[in-house]
Amino acid sequence: MTAVAHEPLTQEDVLLDGFLALDTPEGFRAELIEGEIVVTPPPDGDHEKYISRIVRQVIKRSGAEMDFSGNKGLRLKSGGACPKNHVIPDVTFARLERDLFGGADTWMPCEGVAMVLEVTSTKPQADRDAKRRCYARGGIPLYLLVDRESSSLTLFSDPEKDDYREHCTRPFGKQIALPQPFAFDLDTSDLL
Repeated sequence: MTAVAHEPLTQEDVLLDGFLALDTPEGFRAELIEGEIVVTPPPDGDHEKYISRIVRQVIKRSGAEMDFSGNKGLRLKSGGACPKNHVIPDVTFARLERDLFGGADTWMPCEGVAMVLEVTSTKPQADRDAKRRCYARGGIPLYLLVDRESSSLTLFSDPEKDDYREHCTRPFGKQIALPQPFAFDLDTSDLL
């Protein structure tokens, strides 16, 4: 009988394995964000209203035909010793011709994603900070954040390393310009 040497598991391996084995209750979602497991309860009606109003405009008015997925798991680079981030945006947009979502794994890579949309929920700091850094590290060109506490939208753009170099914030009721491939002014008057 011969002994087989195994690499010892790192703390990051144990965390990732534990996260991937989670069985969250129906409607809840679990994410691994910068080394922390974050479990979010089902969204309320206003959360879904904001998503619906924005998705409708993107599909109707975008300069390029867009496809979208709600709650699609993305695998993103980590910010250091943590395992890869496993983040679930409220909405992920991609050009229709890319067909990113057809046949995708539960946790897909983020290459080809045009924009992600988050609406703040019970843990708004994760949306404002940790998720923003994750999306920038992944090279996602645009991150649109609907912040319900401040009644505003912020579009983050030009990702570099751990953050976005540009951002534009508008209060609900004002338009916010979405650049290419969207190329239209998003009307936020129906978010009031």
